[in-house]
Amino acid sequence: MSDPKSEGADPEAELDADTIDALFETIEQRKRDLPEDSYTASLFTHEKGENAVLEKLGEESTELILAAKDDDREELAAESADFLYHLLVLLSMKEMGPDDLREELEARF
Repeated sequence: MSDPKSEGADPEAELDADTIDALFETIEQRKRDLPEDSYTASLFTHEKGENAVLEKLGEESTELILAAKDDDREELAAESADFLYHLLVLLSMKEMGPDDLREELEARF
């Protein structure tokens, strides 16, 4: 029996989930290995701790809003990606991940 949620599933949506999962796995790997030349690793070891990521989320959300207000689709996509990246870093810091977001969204619909 097929899953009604997967019927008519958009193949690009699956690619998006794969991309987000791959990005999150990279974030987790950087958190474990802490390579010296990694921006991601620097967020996990920053002297401000979690606050550094929270500040970046505030900055990126403002930039995202301004791009939307200016109807700048290219900038909106770029700022959305920046926001999502920093959100995934925060989730990793909180021992959460994309599956937690999926579960929450599925519970709402």
